[in-house]
Amino acid sequence: MGRWRTWWLVAWVALVAGVSLAASAATPFQLDDLQKLVKLSDPQFSPDGRVIAVVATTPVWKTDKKDTEIDLVDVASGAKRPLTHDREDVSSPRWSPDGTRLAFLARDAASKQLQIYVLPLAGGDAQRITDAKQGIDEFTWSPDGSRIAYVAQDPPINEKAIKAHDKVFQVTDGNFLLREALAPWHLWVVPAAGGTQTRLTEGDFSLQTDQEGATPLVWSRDGKSIVFTQFPSPYWGPSYRSVIAEVAADGKGKPVTLVADEGANDFAYAPDGKAFAFLRVRNGDQNNGNAVYVGGDGATRDATAALARNFNAYAWMADGKALLLQGELGTRSVLWEQPVSGKARVLDLGGVEAIGVPDVAKSGAVAFIGSTATSPGELYVLASAQVKPRRLTDVNAFVDKLDLGKAVAVEWKSEDGLDADGALTYPVGYQRGTKYPLVLVIHGGPEGASTLRFSPLPQLLAAQGFLVFQPNYRGSTNLGDAYQHAIYRDTGEGPGKDVMAGLAAVEKLGIVDTGRIGVSGWSYGGYMTTWLTGHYDVWKAAVSGAALTDWVMDYTISYYQMGDVYFFGSTPWTTQGWDIWRQQSPITYVRNVKAPTLIMGDVGDSNVPLVNSYEWYHGLRDNGVPVEFWAYPADTHFPADIVQQTDVYRRWVDWMTKHLK
Repeated sequence: MGRWRTWWLVAWVALVAGVSLAASAATPFQLDDLQKLVKLSDPQFSPDGRVIAVVATTPVWKTDKKDTEIDLVDVASGAKRPLTHDREDVSSPRWSPDGTRLAFLARDAASKQLQIYVLPLAGGDAQRITDAKQGIDEFTWSPDGSRIAYVAQDPPINEKAIKAHDKVFQVTDGNFLLREALAPWHLWVVPAAGGTQTRLTEGDFSLQTDQEGATPLVWSRDGKSIVFTQFPSPYWGPSYRSVIAEVAADGKGKPVTLVADEGANDFAYAPDGKAFAFLRVRNGDQNNGNAVYVGGDGATRDATAALARNFNAYAWMADGKALLLQGELGTRSVLWEQPVSGKARVLDLGGVEAIGVPDVAKSGAVAFIGSTATSPGELYVLASAQVKPRRLTDVNAFVDKLDLGKAVAVEWKSEDGLDADGALTYPVGYQRGTKYPLVLVIHGGPEGASTLRFSPLPQLLAAQGFLVFQPNYRGSTNLGDAYQHAIYRDTGEGPGKDVMAGLAAVEKLGIVDTGRIGVSGWSYGGYMTTWLTGHYDVWKAAVSGAALTDWVMDYTISYYQMGDVYFFGSTPWTTQGWDIWRQQSPITYVRNVKAPTLIMGDVGDSNVPLVNSYEWYHGLRDNGVPVEFWAYPADTHFPADIVQQTDVYRRWVDWMTKHLK
């Protein structure tokens, strides 16, 4: 749930029906393999473009923690060497403008907070240059490399009263788990060599919210000012009213608004000239996807209007005449080259799915994390936007030796004529002519999408002999604004019909044992699971993870609150919204459910509070439905540690195996 920007089955039906995937003697993907998966993130070119710094995160089963390090990868050879050692929670590598130093975030052993460290590349130890009491989440170098701007949270608003044991706080836009009023995040500057830290902003507004990190800080070319995203408060609820502001870097003067369009964020100057770009939901409509706007001539315009679809991230191309866009296109995750004025084109990535924010070198080369249907994320580089990518790392090469279920794309028409799609993964060792039990794994969001890139859960299910179907229902971000917007005031019924039409398309392939079908999902995928089991009597098993079951309660106690409102156009406490909020809540139909259901969720989840699951559990149990409910003692939306993640997947697969095989 929430507004996450969080898998091409063009299974020409007759064609896919004839596919035969021969069994092999190789080992399929197993639960133990989860412990081996290395996650790469945040690739950053050195100023000369010869080296890429990238964060590598490896789970550690014994301690139930993660090892993080920054690796330097040579662009020419792919040679990799670790740059950081024995540091906790390392992230955000950022090169100094001259390339002689690398700054990064790491957890300070004494304060237990994330601080900025600067490492000289010529040799020597990294120096900690900040001592922010609440820690740091975002920073950037000045153009001359002499200073670093960063975002840090203020001390508690009523700090003195709290010390005197007077801890009462006013409830506003926060979630029900908060124990104090949130203090805002503000902008600071520190010399790159360490020293006096200067505060640049203050007030009730914030540069960050309680649920999402700060968007990038951007220095003017002359180093005299810094541009940032300004949120109305530190709470996520009203964050859709953000604007772009600018403040003098010398600490004199107050911020001025640079872009007043509400929802503007993620600002970036073009490499040359005065042009700039930023993200904003198209036309300010929260039910549309993110558009990339450009400005600099006294006006702004949507450079991506002709595409009319969602983009997760963007970067300026080196010549400043085009933008590089990242997002989902059907069941692919792609990169577009979008001229500032002109028609966009999809880059030929040769079957590689682009993940996250790409980085562009001064030469025009592009670095990104990519995945394929059979390999997890690796570091790739494009020498230019005209050539195919070259893989630089093999941190997850062990997966290449495994026997995986083949993933293909499926397309269908929804009941009201909308084009829909999804990903279908075949069982390991699939034999033509055999019918298999089917498990639906429905993505969250709803602003997300299922593509063909490697994903652990479908492969774990495929290893146990299941077909796995991942439908993209209305509200998904991969099929354009019209499809995404169609969820407005139709959060359950319409998406449910989309899923059922997709299920019918898969059944037409003649490979599904229609008497053994299960449905599952996490977050909005959990919502869809509860909705579908309350409306369609075809399921033999269900797994409901972190499910929203009651819109009214969710709006009342979750952190995003106003994020629910844009789905319905009103709150649940008005005449306009009274009926629809309740009609679209799965809990209203809990008495219809027959499928044995496994419920899971995190105790401290402020996104979809676990009380949703408590309602669902008692509704099922009191009506005689076989149900189990397992809660994880974590303050997250999905367990972040490897031991509990493994447990989630184990229970998920075991439940389907128990009831479908």
